[in-house]
Amino acid sequence: MGAGERDPRRRGRVRRRRRVGVVGRAAVQAGRLVRAGGAAARLWRGRADDPSWARPALLALLAAAGVLYTWGLGASGWANAFYSAAAQAGAVSWKAFFFGASDAAGAITVDKAPGALWPMALSARIFGVNPWSVLVPQALMGVATVGVLHAAVRRRSPAWAALLAGAVLALTPVAALMFRFNNPDALLVLLLTLGAYGMVRAQEGAGAGWLVFAGACVGAGFLAKMLQAFLVVPVFALVYLVAAPGTVGRRLWRLLAAGAALVAAAGWWVAAVALVPASSRPYIGGSQHDSVLELALGYNGLGRLSGEETGGLGNLDGDAGWARMFGPVIGGQVSWLLPAALVLLVAGLWATRRAPRTDPARAAFALWGGWLLVTAAVFSFMRGIFHEYYTVALAPAVAALAGMGAAVLWERRRTAAAAVVLAAVVAVTSVWAFVLLGRAPGWHPWLGPVVLVCGLAGAAGLAAARLLGARVLAGVVVVALAACLAGPAAYAADTARTPHSGAIVTAGPRTAGGSGPGRGVRGGPGPWGPAAGRAGGARPGVMPGSPSGGPPGGLPGGVPGSAAGLPGGGPRGGGPGGGGPGGLLDAGRPGAEVTAVLKAGAASSTWAAAAVGSNAAAGYQLATGRPVMAVGGFNGTDPAPTLAEFQRLVRGGRIGYFIAGGGGTGMRAASGSDAARRITAWVQASFTATAVGGTTLYDLTPGAG
Repeated sequence: MGAGERDPRRRGRVRRRRRVGVVGRAAVQAGRLVRAGGAAARLWRGRADDPSWARPALLALLAAAGVLYTWGLGASGWANAFYSAAAQAGAVSWKAFFFGASDAAGAITVDKAPGALWPMALSARIFGVNPWSVLVPQALMGVATVGVLHAAVRRRSPAWAALLAGAVLALTPVAALMFRFNNPDALLVLLLTLGAYGMVRAQEGAGAGWLVFAGACVGAGFLAKMLQAFLVVPVFALVYLVAAPGTVGRRLWRLLAAGAALVAAAGWWVAAVALVPASSRPYIGGSQHDSVLELALGYNGLGRLSGEETGGLGNLDGDAGWARMFGPVIGGQVSWLLPAALVLLVAGLWATRRAPRTDPARAAFALWGGWLLVTAAVFSFMRGIFHEYYTVALAPAVAALAGMGAAVLWERRRTAAAAVVLAAVVAVTSVWAFVLLGRAPGWHPWLGPVVLVCGLAGAAGLAAARLLGARVLAGVVVVALAACLAGPAAYAADTARTPHSGAIVTAGPRTAGGSGPGRGVRGGPGPWGPAAGRAGGARPGVMPGSPSGGPPGGLPGGVPGSAAGLPGGGPRGGGPGGGGPGGLLDAGRPGAEVTAVLKAGAASSTWAAAAVGSNAAAGYQLATGRPVMAVGGFNGTDPAPTLAEFQRLVRGGRIGYFIAGGGGTGMRAASGSDAARRITAWVQASFTATAVGGTTLYDLTPGAG
């Protein structure tokens, strides 16, 4: 047979193979679509034993949480400019990204590990540096936390109880604040909740996988907020050791594996930093000896407990004690259902007291209850730096106990004891809500009485649950739930519609003797507010150690050329809570004139300018888009750079301007380095001050001195 006869057959076989290939690829694609559709259907249906409304209700809860956490998000601007500036630096420089430097040139890091900065910096790299790209990652973390908590509670409780837990978390005012803000707490809470979910799964089964997962999540939390992440570790380990299946030896070996995962997840970055020579990386902010371990164990560790954190500002409130979580400000942040959670914890443990050692329900109560008790005790008695928004770490535990405890009592509602306890929980919650709402005089004054009346009515109905029909009892439940959630929901809504900026923020409206909208500082507009409502408080603008009202550290009260001696020399800015361009706690917004001057001189310098204190530097860096050196780190008390190092950089033409009046200049803590003070004095003595748009600048370019 000739070649001409063979060719048509070959071409026919090729065409048939091509047709078969097209059909096969189409079949594979169809199979993928079917599997994707099945996955979507399973996502919609949820668990096999879920009622038909469970999954749609969960999706609605997550959508509502997303709306609450993202609505009007851009109104807060840069929120905490200290972290926004670091995210901006990480979006420009991978070196700044890895180390968590405050500026792209890598002078000094923020006073935390950089884990919480990484999502913001990646978002800024993708979507550009703007308030939304910086804040949306935290909002997504909030929605994810609500979903993870729902999944954890659903393991042992009915679908409605898991939904209740998710709703309680979403509506906790401090959660609504932190999931709309760019502090590290959002990532910390998500990782700890993931760790708790892993512990629930690990306690149920015999495998080590979920336990290792939990250890890795808690270890990763160290990279968000250092030792605070480890507060749950003793609770997690003890609950698993006591309640997990298997022999004691096996449980101990699995705990060791989880501990190794925790150390690896927390320690890899610490080891990497230790291996990099100090000359090749930024100075570790918050430490006095350029050490991550010193930062973790001192300033961000034991110093927070004792109040002896070198270079810190200490706790100005003097309110340490059992009552702190119910105080004039913190009470409205997180404690709305805290009394209920404590009662329900006891009820849950009592109801499961005769269960086997490995009972998952009792283990879950012990897990969430231990988280709540240990963390609340540490927060209550720590004498170092403590801010109200830290209490967001309590919110998942309070919410989980509320959901699980309500389910345990509801299942036993036909018994007199359970009905009375359930009624007492609603009554106590509504009375406490009435007290908290009364602390915000003039803010919806009708809401407190309505909550109180509805709560007491609901409690009375629940006490008589055995005598009521199904429809009447359903109405009673709706009234009771509304009374319990109305207060925190109103505070959360107020938080969502109020812009927040600065280093310290609080949720909800202004309270008597407490903080105002968008501000975490008690009282008026100054950096610290009046002393009213704060035991041992300082006068506005006066730091501890300054008895006369003049600045500690020996500096003159005002910098030449600064308006009224205020830090930064200009009007206060940055929206609610703004502290002006040179504030210790707030970055503010520099004027157009000084921004233009810094931009014009930035091309020839590594740093466009230097300012004492990270917040002072952050405002100018975000405005100019150029690196601004934060002399002395956050508080202006770190020895970075030293006077000799700063002089060497100036002589090399690497710093364009010095901005007078940074937060560390006139408001220095009683401990830490005085390098910032020495640098300021040298600049004032060696260079000429120029007032630009109400801000005092010193031109540091070669030949200007």
